[in-house]
Amino acid sequence: MTSTQLSIHAARVQRDRLGSLGVVQALRDGGVETKASAFVMGLGNIVHRQAVKGVLFLAAEIAYIIFMVRSGFHNLAMLVSLGSVQQEEIWNEELQVYLYTKGDQSILLLLYGVATILVTIVMFWIWRGTVKSAFKAELCDKNGWPVNTFSQDLHGLLDENLYRLLMTPSMFFIGVLTILPLIFMICMAFTNYSKIGDHLVLFDWVGLENFATLFDGGSVLGGTFWSVLAWTLVWAFFATFTNYFAGMVLAIVINRKDTKIKGFWRFCFVISCAVPMFVSLLIMRTMLQPEGAVNVLLRNMGLIASDASLPFFTNATWARVTVIIINIWVGVPYTLLQLTGVLQNIPGDLYEAADLDGANKVQQFFKITLPYMLYVTTPYLIATFTGNVNNFNVIYLLSEGQPVVDLSSTAGATDLLVTWLYKLTIDKQYYNIGAVVGILTFIILAIGSLLTYRNSKSYKEEGGF
Repeated sequence: MTSTQLSIHAARVQRDRLGSLGVVQALRDGGVETKASAFVMGLGNIVHRQAVKGVLFLAAEIAYIIFMVRSGFHNLAMLVSLGSVQQEEIWNEELQVYLYTKGDQSILLLLYGVATILVTIVMFWIWRGTVKSAFKAELCDKNGWPVNTFSQDLHGLLDENLYRLLMTPSMFFIGVLTILPLIFMICMAFTNYSKIGDHLVLFDWVGLENFATLFDGGSVLGGTFWSVLAWTLVWAFFATFTNYFAGMVLAIVINRKDTKIKGFWRFCFVISCAVPMFVSLLIMRTMLQPEGAVNVLLRNMGLIASDASLPFFTNATWARVTVIIINIWVGVPYTLLQLTGVLQNIPGDLYEAADLDGANKVQQFFKITLPYMLYVTTPYLIATFTGNVNNFNVIYLLSEGQPVVDLSSTAGATDLLVTWLYKLTIDKQYYNIGAVVGILTFIILAIGSLLTYRNSKSYKEEGGF
């Protein structure tokens, strides 16, 4: 490269490094046009021959100001009170009908308020970009470096800024479809939005009152929460590890050198995966009813009395054991497939060395197979445990949370937190309590998963195998 080309390349490298400059430095060291860009967005870019970019920044600012003046400030103000005007019913003598005044709808005020806050956060992010862009253009001009034209900026979206082009649509949909509903749900947990007191149109902020109610073991909802939480953790533990070890045993037996036609045996267990899970669960539910195929068959065989039935879903203990056993039948094929791949990747040299050292099969399992499988599949176990805590399908399709052992309770003996949350919101319309349950479920799973993974060998001894 010639000296001229080297100087141009060095100038481009220095110019690209300007993108790492911060807003504070730009406002402190920038010129008048850069500092003015904090108030009139795009001004610095326009001054330094980036007219199109500057006009776009200015248009974004004008659009935001118009939005805030027309509805944004009202949304934020109403977010504090969530409305106070009740809908009224007025008799119209002339039309001989009842007319209804509009009134405030707290649910919409909450949604609009949260959306306005998110729009403001996005606008702040654009404002930061504006100030940094103005400072970068100013420094380029001062140092005699070329300032990017609008077409060059567009071309950069297909090169060094490709990540921005690809991430922007994703972040938009994540913000609208994930972050906004999530924040909306979290906010709902601090209101009295529920059927209790008919707070379905107009409701208020109540702070931590809902959390206090749920943690109060003496209240109906509090007592239900603790019992459902205990069963949820018991269910998740057994549903995870019974599937895991049953699948492990099958995988080891089928993967033995002496086992013939391995593909056929795997096919026999995996074929159930071809049937949609909800179909299998509904069939099992029908078969295990008091007058279902299983009880009828047992009566015909004389194993139970002619007027008796096994209480698969009518007794709390029976129902809990039943859903765990059926979950094994449903889940083992998937575990078998996962662990077969892990088994086939264990180095055979380890077993040969163990044989030479005189280790028997049991010792080889506990010293080689099990540690290796746990090391590789710990993230899978954590994900499976999390999935079982939220395993709506198996519980709801099999037992619908039944049986109900306490008529004052809103949950049945087999209800998990997720199925109880469904009943609270859909059946009972206790939206505020449902939001609290959702938040607590997330906190429990997030903390539990993080602590478990960080204390596992998969995290501490990465590359150990």
